[in-house]
Amino acid sequence: MPNNLPHLDKSDLFELLSQRFDSQDKKLSQIPNPKLLNDADKAAKKIAKAIQTNKRITLVGDYDVDGVSSTAIMVDFFRQIPYPLEAIIPNRFTDGYGVSPTVLQRVDADLVITVDNGISAIEAAKVCKEKGIELIITDHHTPSEVLPDAYAIVDPKLSTCKYPFQEICGAEVAWLLLGLVKKELSLNIDMKQFLDILAIAIIADIMPLVNINRTLVKEGLKLMMHSSRPASVIIRDFLNKSQITSEDIAFNIAPRINSAGRLEDASIALDFYTAQDTHTAYKQFELLGKLNNLRKETEAQTTQEAILSVDENDSIIVVAGENWHEGVVGIVAARLVDKFSRPAIVLSIRGTEAKGSARSIGDVNIYELIKENEHLLTKFGGHKMAAGLGLHVENIAAFTKDINKSAAKVAKEDFIPKEHISGILQSEDIDTELLSLLEQFEPYGEANLRPTFLIKDAEVLSIKLMGADKSHSRIEVRQYPHQRKTIELIAFRKVFEMPENKKITCSYSVAKNEFNGRVSAQLLVNKIF
Repeated sequence: MPNNLPHLDKSDLFELLSQRFDSQDKKLSQIPNPKLLNDADKAAKKIAKAIQTNKRITLVGDYDVDGVSSTAIMVDFFRQIPYPLEAIIPNRFTDGYGVSPTVLQRVDADLVITVDNGISAIEAAKVCKEKGIELIITDHHTPSEVLPDAYAIVDPKLSTCKYPFQEICGAEVAWLLLGLVKKELSLNIDMKQFLDILAIAIIADIMPLVNINRTLVKEGLKLMMHSSRPASVIIRDFLNKSQITSEDIAFNIAPRINSAGRLEDASIALDFYTAQDTHTAYKQFELLGKLNNLRKETEAQTTQEAILSVDENDSIIVVAGENWHEGVVGIVAARLVDKFSRPAIVLSIRGTEAKGSARSIGDVNIYELIKENEHLLTKFGGHKMAAGLGLHVENIAAFTKDINKSAAKVAKEDFIPKEHISGILQSEDIDTELLSLLEQFEPYGEANLRPTFLIKDAEVLSIKLMGADKSHSRIEVRQYPHQRKTIELIAFRKVFEMPENKKITCSYSVAKNEFNGRVSAQLLVNKIF
């Protein structure tokens, strides 16, 4: 638990948050020219020419929120030209990830464009060459030394890319490229109309909310409040708030959109995004809600089973289960990281093969640890904090042993979770004025985390369990014995029992709660120490 934390009042907090930004927010007009993206101009000219000469164009997306959002923006743009576009989002279970040779078997096109995937599609590029299909890859993932043999590769992470801001998601790459296509064809399409979908993708893909990402999310959330896009109409009706925040998207909307690709097929989410009337959008959103509830149940069941398999002596948790649902193993890994404070790898076994996801903690580079043991794997990919992998079941024991050997070389302090606590607030300062102050620094997210505060040895007065399954806790506390004012803490997904000493020490964030037109500050527990 952090020591020597400052006691903050509102002016201290304002100073602290102001220091996060070294300059004013960019305007939309200041977004760097998309031509600076590697091959973007070349790709835009090729797409424009394909449209002008009536070529058959197929788009291949991805099944996560960023991939579905990228696909939706492309589909909507082509619909407005209008020009026929075949859009395929691979199925996680039957096709695997991205533009694979499996997916290409059902493609009959002159030009294939990828969004949010393709940077590692070496085999697929070969298949395209053999079939006489031109391939344009748009992606934002880190490339390997060997690149696919494609007509154009638009990816800000390429060493040859001159775009001044690298940390953009797949939907942003697609949107920027379409801006160039619009110019090539002299189209009258307002590119701002896509910012609502773009904001969801940036938030869901955990892009740093600085630089152009901050601008695009701010503008996208504003647009969502008045856009006539049926999907946005449904989202704002569902959230029913005077102002939509990045956290509303991260916790209430993104998981629903993600659940389609995780549990069934991402086309359900694509149909929601691209619905042309609110009736269709509502039906798809309802279906996404049901899938999300099923995802929660499946995830809770799998997490319980996974916890029983954990060897607490290991630095890196590796657990595997027969027929665990492939779509939830990443979330289960994240739950294990939260519970055991160390990196976790969760594998789903199907026959002789195992596929799974890894999540990390602190400064532990899980991708590098997995890479060090790639001789035991059939495939892997990812980045520092999250990765995916596949291996033969017979190698799970050896992999568990070897990755823990690799982890033994990692410094102990790298395993310490990064809990950034700003300081200690007085109960009197937790009011609507504080909410207004915090609002000035929205949107919060990666690289601009909502500030968290510490409450230490507060007296617990009462605990009430909430929710249909009584899995959330409402804790009433008094910060100091001399105070009359009590405050309420909400601990989601945590059944908190009265401690023997009737005291609680925890970190929390302050969020805006709107209920029946009344606005109040809600204290959300991050971690109980």
